[in-house]
Amino acid sequence: MTTATDNGQQPLVSFILTCYNLPTELLCQCIDSILRLSLHPEEREIIVVDDGSDQSPMNDLLRYGDDITYVRKKNGGLSTARNQGLEVASGTYVQFVDGDDQLIRSPYDHCLDIIRRHGDTDMVLFDFSEQNDTAEQAAAEEPAAVSGTDYMRHNNIHGMACGYLARRMTIADLRFTPGIYHEDEEFTPLLLIRAEKVFPTTEKAYYYNKRPGSITTSGDSDKRDKRMADRLTVIRHLKETADRRPLSERLALERRIAQLAMDLIYGAIVQSQSLPYTREMVEQLRPLGLYPLPAGDYTRKYKWFRRLSGSQTGLALLVRLLPHIQKER
Repeated sequence: MTTATDNGQQPLVSFILTCYNLPTELLCQCIDSILRLSLHPEEREIIVVDDGSDQSPMNDLLRYGDDITYVRKKNGGLSTARNQGLEVASGTYVQFVDGDDQLIRSPYDHCLDIIRRHGDTDMVLFDFSEQNDTAEQAAAEEPAAVSGTDYMRHNNIHGMACGYLARRMTIADLRFTPGIYHEDEEFTPLLLIRAEKVFPTTEKAYYYNKRPGSITTSGDSDKRDKRMADRLTVIRHLKETADRRPLSERLALERRIAQLAMDLIYGAIVQSQSLPYTREMVEQLRPLGLYPLPAGDYTRKYKWFRRLSGSQTGLALLVRLLPHIQKER
């Protein structure tokens, strides 16, 4: 299988679709959602990276012919699969897609319109939906463009790499760290500080399919410990980067690091429901200057959580209460 770019025309968007042991039906639904977008065949490149599935889905993908490029690699995790896709991609822009999710046609087309109107765009940010609603939707008002550094300095961001269109030249040599969970949380802020022109839209353009047993929903204690350790690794890497950057970039990264530190404490509480385990995690943050959480004029939720989590009494209260309270989104 090849792509429709053999005529020499550079595609507008390379869709890097990663999969591992997925039901073929979900994978095909994902590809179909891309084919429904307002892109001519020569404007799109769909790269399916199979991260060493036990059984290759290739025979079930033959019907797509030259609409897709199928790449099969030895199993190495999501980071290596996405990195492989970046090596193959030739589009002006890149869109990461998990193989069990879908793009929602109308709001995603609105995001495509932005890069068509503004050819120097580095990133278009959009939101997630838990409903796959493909009905036509009116476009939201186009936001003003900002630098990625300025946006991250004044806003909380979602780290998921599937939540934006990114210029391939802006990504350049940036890659996902292999072997860790939460690789997006490292990749996305490092990409944002490279981006000079970002459009932060409110379009709900990505259908996020929460499947039981997926990485983000697994309750296995070993995986929990691995996720926590990897969160700490990402925080350390970002802090090392922030300490070397100019002031504006450092302040932007520090906000994101503080948010990730809060998320780590929150995750330790709700996933372990254990005060000793939570204390163990916060003590990992202390040498980094991240516990108690740094003071910052961030969100009300952050300020509230910082005050409570900063004392042993407050931490114990959070361990008793938070597992019973649905996490604010």
